[in-house]
Amino acid sequence: MKKMSPEEKYMRAALREAGKAYALGEVPIGCVLVADGKIIARGYNRRKTDKNTLSHAELTAIRKAGKKTGDWRLEQCTMYVTLEPCQMCAGAIVQARIPKVYIGTMNPKAGCAGSLLNLLQFPSFNHQVEIETGILQEECAAIITSFFKEMRDKKKKGLID
Repeated sequence: MKKMSPEEKYMRAALREAGKAYALGEVPIGCVLVADGKIIARGYNRRKTDKNTLSHAELTAIRKAGKKTGDWRLEQCTMYVTLEPCQMCAGAIVQARIPKVYIGTMNPKAGCAGSLLNLLQFPSFNHQVEIETGILQEECAAIITSFFKEMRDKKKKGLID
C-alpha cells in the first residue's frame, strides 16, 4: 500500500471540511492551515448559513489561525484549499503573508491564483505566494461537480429556487 504524502494528507483534511459545507447545502470548499506539521486551523464555506459574504473557507481558516498564533502574519503556515481562491481570499492570503498554497482544483470562472488572474504572485505586491496545484485534483473537482449537479436537479424538480 502506497504511503500518503503530507500534501495528500492535508488536502484530504481540507476535503473533509468541504464535506461539512456540502452537508449544509453550501458550495463545498474546504481549507486547512498547517504549521510545524500540524493542522492549526480549518474552514469551510458558510456564506448562506452565516448570511455573510466573508464566510469563505480560506477566510475562516485565516481568522482562526491568527487567533491561534496570536499574529496576523501567518508566515509559518501552509494553506491547503480544495478550490482555487477567489479574489477576496487571494488578497487575504497575500495580506496574511502565507508563503505557500496547495490548490486541489482550479476555478476557471472565478479563480485568482492563475485562472483569471494571479493575485497570489502579482509582481507589484510586497509578498508573493508559492502555488502548487492539482493535489487530489479529481476528488476536489468531483465534490464541486456533484454539488452543482445536485443543485441543478433540485431546481428542475422545484425543490429549491
